[in-house]
Amino acid sequence: MTHSMRTDTHTPYPDGRGDWRDTAVRYALLPLRIFLGVTFIYAGLDKLTDSAFMKEAGSGSIGDMMRAVRDSSAIPALVDLSLKNPVGFGYAIAFGELAVGIGTLLGLLARLAALGGALISLSLWLTVSWASDPYYYGNDLAYLMAWIPLVLAGAPLLSLDAALRARRQRRRDDYR
Repeated sequence: MTHSMRTDTHTPYPDGRGDWRDTAVRYALLPLRIFLGVTFIYAGLDKLTDSAFMKEAGSGSIGDMMRAVRDSSAIPALVDLSLKNPVGFGYAIAFGELAVGIGTLLGLLARLAALGGALISLSLWLTVSWASDPYYYGNDLAYLMAWIPLVLAGAPLLSLDAALRARRQRRRDDYR
């Protein structure tokens, strides 16, 4: 008598949609997308509404912060560039964070938004949090790593990108 061993340990849904693991895989990046989107929107709004931050000098200003990290950054030339116009740099970062956060949260141009988030995180890691010791105390490196899956995968579900893709597909199908 031959005995066989069953290797599947879960059963699919009766309607053929797959099982809960398939669903979990499809939605795995959604919590990351929500977290990063909300966080970057908050970071951008926080900078824009902080009267002390958007100043060239003074306690809590972008200018003083950049001068403080200049000698400990990995790329002092990048800090020097920001110091040519610290307020303009502060607005660029704030509006960049807002655009990245909104694009990520809505799933609109999601890969581009994630790339923008990764570049912002990379620039902040190489300047502001480079001197964190040990390195894992600085959160910009963790944000950089969190953006990478979204750069690679985009926002395939519950996104404007997916809705636009489905609309284009329906139009293509109508012309056939």
